[in-house]
Amino acid sequence: MRGIGAGKEIVRQLVRIFFALFFRVTVTGLENVPENGPVLLCANHIGALDMFFIGYRLKRLVHYMAKEELFKNPILALLIRWLGAFPVKRGTGDVGAIKTAYRFLDEGKIVGILPQGTRTRGKDLSKIKVNPGVALIALNKGAPILPVGLKGSYKPFTKVKVAFGEPFRPDYQARSGEKVPREVLNSITGEIMKRIYALVEE
Repeated sequence: MRGIGAGKEIVRQLVRIFFALFFRVTVTGLENVPENGPVLLCANHIGALDMFFIGYRLKRLVHYMAKEELFKNPILALLIRWLGAFPVKRGTGDVGAIKTAYRFLDEGKIVGILPQGTRTRGKDLSKIKVNPGVALIALNKGAPILPVGLKGSYKPFTKVKVAFGEPFRPDYQARSGEKVPREVLNSITGEIMKRIYALVEE
């Protein structure tokens, strides 16, 4: 077990070195990341490297929901699992992935979700449907939501911005066993994305 733990730390350090050498990354708001306890991290989705840019400067490990296709390559699967990712079947309401997210939150960890579900670079944002499942997780677990805004082309030696906003909780209080109305979930999800894009434009 010690060997596996050491391997994970080596991978994380290599990722930090790689991004420090090949990108001009500006990270702001790290003080907004809670030092402990459950956190639901939500960010915009601009490219395949989002999870790496978000996590490489954090002291805490982020457990990301990542599309299951990424886990078909055994080497890539091992790498991203070591970096905290777990698979989700997109567009199916993957109960197993949601239970995994709940478990991590119950254990006081950070769960990372990209609510847009698809890369948005070059696309009309108004036509991208944002998954309201993230709002349901937030209400069911009561974990603070940490918005993160990403900006950049992700081309080597270009500028990349990563901005961590202030954690917040939805105003809506769900009662035990209550089925939360769809419009409430959509409203909360809209608030999450509003805060994310405010960080992008700062």
